[in-house]
Amino acid sequence: MPDETAPERQEKLGFTTVGNGPLKTIVLHGWFGDHTVWSPTFPLLDVTRFTYAFVDYRGYGRSRALEGQHTIAEIGTDALALAVDLGWDRFALVGHSMGGKVAQWIAMNAPDRVSAVVGVTPVPASALTMPAEITTLFSQAGGDDQAALAVIDDSLGRRLTSTMAASVLKLQRETSNRSAFENYFSAFSTTDFSDQADRLRAPLLILAGEHDGGISPEFVQAIYPTLYRHVEIEIVPNAGHYPMLETPAWLVTRIEEFLSQHAAG
Repeated sequence: MPDETAPERQEKLGFTTVGNGPLKTIVLHGWFGDHTVWSPTFPLLDVTRFTYAFVDYRGYGRSRALEGQHTIAEIGTDALALAVDLGWDRFALVGHSMGGKVAQWIAMNAPDRVSAVVGVTPVPASALTMPAEITTLFSQAGGDDQAALAVIDDSLGRRLTSTMAASVLKLQRETSNRSAFENYFSAFSTTDFSDQADRLRAPLLILAGEHDGGISPEFVQAIYPTLYRHVEIEIVPNAGHYPMLETPAWLVTRIEEFLSQHAAG
């Protein structure tokens, strides 16, 4: 006889919804931490115009028990399945860092379903080329707190109190599996689907943090126009890689302006 006390096996992504408005938006988090990295923005969201679904990837947050291969395509496929479950035929995408790469993948693979895309300090569709010592630092971040703090602090522009980087690391350690975290580094850094960039037809806004030491404004300006001729690029003032933590009101304002502008797209 089956064990009726055994916990139900999780098969789908966990998520949190905010709002009940007509403009549906899937929000994708980055490498360090689950969807709650976005929590400073929650009180600022226009919940009458928007419904946001903040998802957790396999190995993170509410999907921490969900096994997987931890690839960009897997996240994108899971997010599309979530949209089906929610009954969302058409929706916008907001993706931070690694999640920005996923947003590009989704928009390329489901172009008729995506109304607009906002990438917040996003990793591009192409592979990342990093010096060997930086690759090593990222590779060690799963088990070495000092390596992880160095990665975070550099992405913040090495200008903020040390407790800021420590809080980002704490979120990661509390909300993600180490194996998933390490696998996702390979996924976001080596996966390259830039040859399909012309399939992304949705309006696209890229927000680059003024002080981001990783996905820098210079990097964004150099790479994104070569991928997408219609891309709009803006600099987030007084922010590094985590505008949702550093300048949440500015970020929400700009995201909702852009998504509202293209709601009928």
